[in-house]
Amino acid sequence: MNENLWNNIKLLREKSPLVHNITNYVVMNNTANALLAIGASPIMAHAHEEMESMVNICQVLVVNIGTLDEYWATSMILAAKHANTLKKPWVLDPVGAGATPYRNQVLTDLLKLQPTIIRGNASEILALAKHNTTNTKGVDSSAESSEAIEAAKVLNDKYGSVVCVSGATDIILDNQREIHLKNGHELMSKITGMGCSATAIVAGFAAVIPNKVDAVTTAMAILGVAGQLAAQDSKGPGSLQMHILDKLYNLTEEEFNSTLKLQVERKQ
Repeated sequence: MNENLWNNIKLLREKSPLVHNITNYVVMNNTANALLAIGASPIMAHAHEEMESMVNICQVLVVNIGTLDEYWATSMILAAKHANTLKKPWVLDPVGAGATPYRNQVLTDLLKLQPTIIRGNASEILALAKHNTTNTKGVDSSAESSEAIEAAKVLNDKYGSVVCVSGATDIILDNQREIHLKNGHELMSKITGMGCSATAIVAGFAAVIPNKVDAVTTAMAILGVAGQLAAQDSKGPGSLQMHILDKLYNLTEEEFNSTLKLQVERKQ
């Protein structure tokens, strides 16, 4: 599988898909730079008047509810509906799911549109599937990714989405496969928007890889490997962020394959 993942990375660098991001104010710069570093092309847009036109020209859509308001929520619904009409993939990042009733209502509306992929931390996935037994801590997870596996399966069964639970171990699953990735570094959690960057990278690969489990696995693998290698040269979160972008850009096949820690826990 490692060779296939590296081929996916080469394919994205070759195709350079255009990624439409409806994302939050906090992470726009981070996610745009992450997409550029892996070889994709980002655009950030949320005006109602241009939603259909923007979805028309992009290969994939990101819907990230981090800094939510009524105007942006309408933009998200308009864009997701049009992506479905065009049969283009779209990725939902349920930032802060479970934190407020308004946020939960918007997510309920978005889930009805059956996102191609859902990527969130364990607390967010638990909240989406209504399996949470503790309060969500803002946008941070208070649970381990392994605790959200059953919730992820519920979301896959109900909406057909490939689900990624990110954390110390990234878990990707659909109704046929379950894949665990154990790369990354604990210092990555000290950089704002690292999960949002992961979602944007997932979208980039979803634009060019037909099998969405393979697409999500490739995305989380390259970010985890890049983060792990970058941490070796970093003294703190500031330099880590810089080194991650550099490593996403210049990661080699040898570095990727020798660092990747991937396990297939379930297959058809």
